[in-house]
Amino acid sequence: MDVLSCSIKTLKGLYDLSGVEVGQHFYWQIGDFLVHGQVLITSWVVIAILLGSATVAVRNPQTIPTVGQNLFEYVLEFIRDVSKTQIGEEYGPWVPFIGTLFLFIFVSNWSGALLPWKILQLPHGELAAPTNDINTTVALALLTSAAYFYAGISKKGLGYFSKYIKPTPILLPINILEDFTKPLSLSFRLFGNILADELVVVVLVSLVPSVVPIPVMFLGLFTSGIQALIFSTLAAAYIGESMEGHL
Repeated sequence: MDVLSCSIKTLKGLYDLSGVEVGQHFYWQIGDFLVHGQVLITSWVVIAILLGSATVAVRNPQTIPTVGQNLFEYVLEFIRDVSKTQIGEEYGPWVPFIGTLFLFIFVSNWSGALLPWKILQLPHGELAAPTNDINTTVALALLTSAAYFYAGISKKGLGYFSKYIKPTPILLPINILEDFTKPLSLSFRLFGNILADELVVVVLVSLVPSVVPIPVMFLGLFTSGIQALIFSTLAAAYIGESMEGHL
């Protein structure tokens, strides 16, 4: 009962995160739900950038690759290497998922620093990187959790759950809590880093608007890319762990 109670509290904590707010928000009413409209707008922009770039780069493949085709081939090779390293020989079906996570987070993070979101005025709140909202990072983390549970169950069936009593049943509560805390760490790490980066830039621009914020912005671009790599690498590692049965 204690384990079940802790698990329920952890899930409730993840649900309650959707109510966390930093600053003002532009709400849309969809049925009985209120959603953060500015997050949907910026997410659609990021998706449009990714789809548009991919379409332009690979719509007419060349034997001698163009710059765009070469870039996308390099990114694909990089994602395949990350997936193979973390998941193993059965990495193939998971490349699209890991690649989608990496590219969406990478472009979302960079959009917060490079796109002039502040030009567009909203009735309430302001536009920012999608990953600057806790709802986005929690959603990505929960997708990752669903993916590694699916990977483990599809590979081992119900025998997958035997890992919770290995190497000894005494560790059952710890093993269960470990799986429920993974999405917490993934979501808070990404959200905290992106929010902190944007807040630092805003504060420096307000204090010293000329030169000082520029190095910080370049550092933010670097850390934004690193955060995308960390998230996708951990997602691949969790999937590989569930398929191999490593604890």
